[in-house]
Amino acid sequence: MTDRFLAHLPIGEPPVPFEGGIPGWEIFPFEGDLRVKTLEPPVVPEPARSGESGPDDCNVCRDPLGHAIWSDERWVLRHAGEPSAIPVVVLLWPRAHVDFTELPADLAAELVPLQQRIERAILALGGIARVHISKVGDGARHLHWWFVARPSGLTQLRGSCLVMWDDVLPKQPEAQWRSVLRELATLLAADGGTAH
Repeated sequence: MTDRFLAHLPIGEPPVPFEGGIPGWEIFPFEGDLRVKTLEPPVVPEPARSGESGPDDCNVCRDPLGHAIWSDERWVLRHAGEPSAIPVVVLLWPRAHVDFTELPADLAAELVPLQQRIERAILALGGIARVHISKVGDGARHLHWWFVARPSGLTQLRGSCLVMWDDVLPKQPEAQWRSVLRELATLLAADGGTAH
């Protein structure tokens, strides 16, 4: 039986791009002729994500403060491991090994105020126009939220293509990147928690 969400897709054939799709957006970072990859058949069951079988299999649980820039007793804010092209790319993780649908009510009640606090701290760095916050979840079963900051004035980088721009633009010098992360950690620690 064909899945209702797959029946309309050209699996195994070169797709014809949707005419109103993202390649036509002014914020799309590429130009010229693009070739859309052939859509591969579904893989079921899907490969396990990090932490799928529990905390012992979770990269974050094995090294809870790895890449940490700030933490408190329940949350850790980490960088992605290497300099970014855009001002800030950080991830917020609960210390508890849970996915979003399992987030206990007490942690859920803390989440939005903490996201607001992190966004305010990122904006306080100066030179930031917007902070994008997203949950993707395909790489790890341990809940994490991405915070991605767009520099002021670069409106071409706005919207959902910001992370693609981060992949193709030159990275910040490491000393500058680390300095920005220290500044962010210090701003957060001023309201509680520990800067790392």
